[in-house]
Amino acid sequence: MKIPVLGNQGFVRYVDHMGSDLTVVNAARVSFKKSKSELDQKDKNLISYLAKHKHWTPFAHPQITLHIKAPIFIARQMFKHKVGATENEVSRRYVSEDPQFYVPEIWRQKPEGSVKQGSINKNVNNHEQVKELYKKAIQICNSAYEYSIINGVAPELARAVLPQSMFTEWYWTVSLATAARIFNQRVEETAQLESQEYAWAIDSVVEPLFPVSWEALTL
Repeated sequence: MKIPVLGNQGFVRYVDHMGSDLTVVNAARVSFKKSKSELDQKDKNLISYLAKHKHWTPFAHPQITLHIKAPIFIARQMFKHKVGATENEVSRRYVSEDPQFYVPEIWRQKPEGSVKQGSINKNVNNHEQVKELYKKAIQICNSAYEYSIINGVAPELARAVLPQSMFTEWYWTVSLATAARIFNQRVEETAQLESQEYAWAIDSVVEPLFPVSWEALTL
C-alpha cells in the first residue's frame, strides 16, 4: 500500500508490521499470567481503558515499518519523535542521482498576532514572484551540486549545497504507541499543513492493522 502525499510528490508506503490488537491485550494481561487467542468485547474494553488511563507500554509492543518520501524539512520534524522509533535514511554520501524538490502549490501567509507557528492557507499577495524566486534558488543550488559532482567533488561534501526542499526517503519502524503520538501531534491545527498530510497518510496505513487500538489512541 502506497499513499500519495503532497500532490503525488511524496508518499507513505506500508512495508511490514508485527502484532495486532491482540498483542496489546496479551501484553497487558501477562501481569496476571494470562493470554487470549481471540479478541472479544472484554478485550476491546480493556484496550479503551489502557488508552484512556495512559497505560502506554502494552501499545509499544506492536511495530509498523513504513517507507516515507518527504521534503527534508518535514523529515526533520518527524525525526523529533525518537522514543519508540528507528529511522534509516537515504544518504547522499553514497547516492548522487538527480535530487527532487518540493514546490508548494500555495505560498501560505503567516498567521496574525503573536502566534509563532502555523499558517493561513491563502496565497500571499506576491506569491508568483515568491514562487519564481524559490524555483530560481533551487535551480542555482542544484546546478552547484551537479557541477561539483561532475568535477569530482565527493558526494558527502557536494550535498551541502542542497536545500531543505529536497526530497529524502527513509525506512521508519515505530511502535503503535509512537505512531499514535505522531498522528495526534501532527494533525493538530497548529501543525504544518505538509506534516498534517503525512499524518493522515500514516493513519490510512496503520488504522486497518490495529483498528481497535488506533481508535482508542487517536484524537
